[in-house]
Amino acid sequence: MNLRRIISVYFTGFAAILCLLSPINTLSFAVEATPETQLIIFHAGSLTIPFKEIGKAFTQKYPNIHLQSEGAGSRICARKITDLQKPCDIMASADSTVIENLLIPNYADWSISFATNEMAIMYRPDSAYAGQINETNWPKILLRKDVEYGHSDPNADPCGYRSQLTWQLAEKYYKKPGLYKALQEGCPLKNIRPKETDLIALLESGELDYLFIYRSICEQHKAPCLLLPDEINLKSAALAPYYKQAYLTVTGKKPGTTIQKNGKPMVYGITIPKNAPNRKEAALFIKFLTSPAGRRIMEKNGQPALWPVTISGKIDRLPNLLKDLQKKIE
Repeated sequence: MNLRRIISVYFTGFAAILCLLSPINTLSFAVEATPETQLIIFHAGSLTIPFKEIGKAFTQKYPNIHLQSEGAGSRICARKITDLQKPCDIMASADSTVIENLLIPNYADWSISFATNEMAIMYRPDSAYAGQINETNWPKILLRKDVEYGHSDPNADPCGYRSQLTWQLAEKYYKKPGLYKALQEGCPLKNIRPKETDLIALLESGELDYLFIYRSICEQHKAPCLLLPDEINLKSAALAPYYKQAYLTVTGKKPGTTIQKNGKPMVYGITIPKNAPNRKEAALFIKFLTSPAGRRIMEKNGQPALWPVTISGKIDRLPNLLKDLQKKIE
């Protein structure tokens, strides 16, 4: 073997050893590792606490996916997508019809219904007449001159228009003509805020004695609350025809337009907008949300999970990762 060949064999072997021992192996691993992703979630204010807990469990399972959550009234969340063109991977609404009415078909293809809730009246232990109020006399107590009560904005938040639907149903249930109008007149604009969770600070500071809000939020904040009859709390699927007789007009898709919201059982909806930057990771989140682990967290936070889920819109456009959800309802 000549000298040139000997040198060639030597360097070939040395290079092979370097490949095994040098940082090149680490570089190869880094290329194969999943890159970090920032998942943007717009969600209803009432989902803040359960989504924080679900997010923690989700990121433990998928450490390369970081969540950026923005809580607001569901209709405001939709406007961020439609009017402001903000990037969003997941939109979760306290009312699935917000997705159906404001996002489908131009900004989303489908909506998955995943949880329920009910209307309640939150108060403090020292709220005016807290020791007297019950499911029969609450309209009379709220209408007293020394009582302050509030609700969220119907044009911004489903809890806002649901409070009004509850008042209409209460007028029929208690057989008190004029009750709805009296409750409207007794609630000044200063007691109305963009989303239901904004009102909690007013309650805690003593500016409000009572507020119309979801039962789940009362339980999450360990606050006393008055549970309402099923005929007015928008909880029961069996009472859907009865709820439908209540209705309210709110702003529509475009400025100057309106849509009618009829009373119906509460259903939360979730979707992946068409402009979502991270569709695969968004599907992973929804998969986790609707899994047994995700459903347990929702239940723990006072929001009964729907299972099997229901899906509306163009079901054939569901991400492949979520196709099995469709099978569950067939």
